[in-house]
Amino acid sequence: MVATKDRQVIRSLASKWMELAHQPVMAQRKRLWKAVHDLKMIRPVILVETCMMIDEFVPPAELQCEDPFLRNVERTMRIETRHAEEIGDDVVLEPCFRLPWEVSVSNYGVSWDEFHCTDAAGRNTAYSFSFPIRAPEDFSKLRIRSKSVDRKKTLALKAVLEDVMGDILPVRVGNNDQFVPDSGYRPWCGMEFIGLTMDLFKLCGNERLLYWVYDEPDMIHRMMAFLRDDRLAYFRWLEQEGLLDLNTDNQMAGPCMYGYVSDLPAVSDPPAGPVRLNQLWGWAESQETTSVSPSMFAEFFLPYIAQVAEVFGLTYWGCCERIDDRFEPIRKAIPTLRSVSVSGWNDFDKAAELLGRDFVYSRKPVPAHLSGDYPDWDMARQDLVKTHQAVTRNGCNTEILFRDVYTISFDRPRLRRWVDMCKSVFQM
Repeated sequence: MVATKDRQVIRSLASKWMELAHQPVMAQRKRLWKAVHDLKMIRPVILVETCMMIDEFVPPAELQCEDPFLRNVERTMRIETRHAEEIGDDVVLEPCFRLPWEVSVSNYGVSWDEFHCTDAAGRNTAYSFSFPIRAPEDFSKLRIRSKSVDRKKTLALKAVLEDVMGDILPVRVGNNDQFVPDSGYRPWCGMEFIGLTMDLFKLCGNERLLYWVYDEPDMIHRMMAFLRDDRLAYFRWLEQEGLLDLNTDNQMAGPCMYGYVSDLPAVSDPPAGPVRLNQLWGWAESQETTSVSPSMFAEFFLPYIAQVAEVFGLTYWGCCERIDDRFEPIRKAIPTLRSVSVSGWNDFDKAAELLGRDFVYSRKPVPAHLSGDYPDWDMARQDLVKTHQAVTRNGCNTEILFRDVYTISFDRPRLRRWVDMCKSVFQM
């Protein structure tokens, strides 16, 4: 039985959500996102990532629901509606609430312990792992992960939401969130993350990852092949179980990137039959190998990542790593490549020349400029000016995705100020 107060809170937020979702500007923004991803840009699109701001964009004290699940739903709804009301970027609200399937995945036959470092306020500031694979002999311990879906729980949660707000805001079940386990708050729903080298790092650690390409090259190949097989089994299981939904809307098809595009089926006009992997965006990256030379990256890591990426209809490449020194082998290995992350570690001009008009220049501004107690507005502007100059010279299809701002010192207005500055620099 849902408490009266919880019901009132969720229904009020659902009404606000639906009102915002039906604003004409939402349809305009969808067209802008689709134009960029179709390589026919009208203007650059801008999106600020708010879900990673640790308890600052929507502080826990602001939440009113008592039920844990509805409290997470409330958190999701407050983040999304506040974003749409305050920031002024190209955020899109769809007229539905997404509820991912409750999916569980085992470990690889070995577990890694996490070790966290906290600051004076008790917030996590750094972490490491126990790295269970320490010698080639440990490879025999690895097992392909087992998967399961709790359909009963998922549909029960859907029934709760439909009872509380279904007459205001429809509830849509589909996809899953690989990162956040909190039912009701699943900001990465729809992201088909490949992540081979992330798990390679968690299994063997950075030192072994780097040394073994010299000392134990066969071990790197064996582990990458194992992780490739595991990921393909995972994605094919999602497909076979009917858990996939199209991610060509405002789900995170890439890191802080919407999936609107003409080359894949639209959520508003789905094809007949179950959704297939080749109708979705996939996200590939390899931050952990940025210290490996481009040639060794192409030999030891890229082929396995590409073999997973090829099952998807389109691919987003990259996160925080540089790509300007290794874009050509990536381009050749992944024919479905469409959008490429350009972080602050890149030569912006070189990246723009490489991507040209054939790929999306997915710029990730440097988060340090806007983080903490003292944002550096001059550096933030320089970052944008250099980007504008590079993409303008090369006619790039551009999206500006401001990610990994973990603390804004409860100063929400700075986000709108940055968006306004971005629009000014790009003459929007």
